[in-house]
Amino acid sequence: MSSAQTIELDPCIPGESVPQWYLVRTRPLAELTAQTHLQRQGYVTYLPRLVQIARRQQRWAEGVVPLFPRYLFLHLDAAQQSLRPVHSTVGVSNIVRFGARCAVVRDEVIEEIRARADAATGLHRLQAAARFTRGTRVRITAGPFCGINGIFERADGAERVTILLNLLGQEMPVTFPTELIVSAAF
Repeated sequence: MSSAQTIELDPCIPGESVPQWYLVRTRPLAELTAQTHLQRQGYVTYLPRLVQIARRQQRWAEGVVPLFPRYLFLHLDAAQQSLRPVHSTVGVSNIVRFGARCAVVRDEVIEEIRARADAATGLHRLQAAARFTRGTRVRITAGPFCGINGIFERADGAERVTILLNLLGQEMPVTFPTELIVSAAF
């Protein structure tokens, strides 16, 4: 080995003294359970969460879900704490690895994710990409208006859009979930 080469230590082997963020895969729908149990063991975790609008019991309601389903971040100094207890923690499936090496997430990535969260709640809100411009002809793909064409008026948040429909001889604004709208050619 030449003097120009450096030996890179495996982040999964205790002995390094630099705190790092590790990526933990959880069991399905067990992100909060895993986070709670890891924190009880003295680990520092970060579970970015997202406000999402979903249909529940025939109503639209806001719910909080993980930003990265089945994943959370674990911050530790491998010289101070062991990763071994993490494997047997309730809700944890495994620590993400690439071969024998644990997946390490740079501090800058975690800081960027945190910076994009709402400062008051710590929750993320996704903004829908502008799929349509005002005046674009669109078609409704499901529900009672399925197959009806209209004109895109505006986006109402990340999950809803307003479409002008010709109903009873008048153009009426009607709001739909974004996923029910596709571009249409008249």
